[in-house]
Amino acid sequence: MSTFVGFLVVVALLLTLGVLFSGLIVMARGGEANRKYGNKLMRWRIILQGVALAMLALAFMLGPG
Repeated sequence: MSTFVGFLVVVALLLTLGVLFSGLIVMARGGEANRKYGNKLMRWRIILQGVALAMLALAFMLGPG
């Protein structure tokens, strides 16, 4: 079970990283895309960070095994 949770932690971290880089690219380009997607990407990054932290806490609570 903890291996599965570890896998989910890695997936959540990779998704967070992908949204972070997407937001950085959109912000660097600026213009209409930044106005349209900047806040949405920031919200998704924060949500995914929360999910990753919750999964990490769950993995620690389950312990090794």
